[in-house]
Amino acid sequence: MDMAHNRSGGELVRVLGIIFGLAAVVGGSIGQGILRSPGIVAAAVPEPGVILLLWLIGGCFSALGAVAYVELATALPHAGGPYVYARRAFGPAMGVTIGWSDWLNNLAAQGFLTVVLAEFLHRLGFLTAIPIGVIAPAAIGIFFAVNWTNTRICGSSQVVGSALKGLGLILLVIALFAGRSGSAPPPDFGGGDVAVIGIGGIIVALRQIQNTYAGWNNCTYFCEEMHSPERCVPRAMFGGLALVTAIYFLVNLAVLHVLTPAQMAGSTLAAGDALKAVIGGWADVALTIFGLLSVGALTNLQMMFCSRIALAMARDRVLPSPLKKVAPGGTPRNGLIATALIAALLASSGSYEQLIAFSVAVGLLTDLVVSLSAIRLRRTEPALHRPWRAKAYPWSIAAAALLQAALLAAVTWEDPFHSLLGTGFAVGIGIAYAIAHRRIAPAISPAA
Repeated sequence: MDMAHNRSGGELVRVLGIIFGLAAVVGGSIGQGILRSPGIVAAAVPEPGVILLLWLIGGCFSALGAVAYVELATALPHAGGPYVYARRAFGPAMGVTIGWSDWLNNLAAQGFLTVVLAEFLHRLGFLTAIPIGVIAPAAIGIFFAVNWTNTRICGSSQVVGSALKGLGLILLVIALFAGRSGSAPPPDFGGGDVAVIGIGGIIVALRQIQNTYAGWNNCTYFCEEMHSPERCVPRAMFGGLALVTAIYFLVNLAVLHVLTPAQMAGSTLAAGDALKAVIGGWADVALTIFGLLSVGALTNLQMMFCSRIALAMARDRVLPSPLKKVAPGGTPRNGLIATALIAALLASSGSYEQLIAFSVAVGLLTDLVVSLSAIRLRRTEPALHRPWRAKAYPWSIAAAALLQAALLAAVTWEDPFHSLLGTGFAVGIGIAYAIAHRRIAPAISPAA
């Protein structure tokens, strides 16, 4: 059996390939956001041509942010994602800051997602006699069981889930184009009058679009388990983002075929309203089923990579050492147990809501630190083997860092309480760790 490099505590297995990588990018990005976001974007930018242009720009921005991730993931193909890169570039304290924040953020997201899944089941008339606070932890248990098997089975389940999500949106596009056309004029791809729309509206729209693209970096958590990560990771990241961008563009184009921007702006579920105008009352059932598939696939993926974050931090003694143990099939089962227990607790208690509220700021902070990590390692470790090197360096990564910093500032300006709470929490973890472990040495050596 082909085993991945591992420092201690068991061996992850290289059984994941390009198909899984694409599924991780597509499945990590596509969710309920694409059904809700078109209305928010149309309210900020009521011009069809500009709406479509901004969705394309959002995909380009995400691809720009992916440049640093791909360079680091291929140079440091270890489990753990951003935690590994931040620790290597800036030391243990920064690694802990990013690792703990990333882990807890996604644990909270799992709790939230399973509550949403339970609500969808109730909407379809299933298990209505069972409280949501019971269904949500039970759903965690189901995904835990899938992840418990082995990496190959769990990876295959993610491929199926992501494929169904993509197919669902393609069917939505077909249905909308087959329906009646709305009263909106054909989109003007000249871009409209940006001055009339206002820079503020464009910023609001781009922020919402970027949130909808979030999750494209998920395949980097599995580099240690992918065949030839130096080839698979770049293809999966950029190929997956191209697919997501195309799907998002087509969904918005299809919605604009049925609704005017003014009608979209007045809707909290624009894609749903457009589908309802085409197929009537069945739209709610169809979108609820899509919601179940979308949320289920995303929860499964998050449980999978959260256990890898726990494993990476346990290897460096940031978390208890038993969490670094790996079962023969490649599953870090102790890390999986810890992930599932905390997520189930959050799902049953509702205490995850505040974590969700500041997750956007923490996610942007993580992406910013990854970009800065790529720049710093170019200076401190120029001889590090980089199978894939960022094109147009340093301008490409510097541009990504500036964009991420600007988005973080915009989010903080809009919601200073939760944004500062989130970033303050992350920084506080790093400071506390630095104080408690002043003499700790990085466990990831340049030769690793």
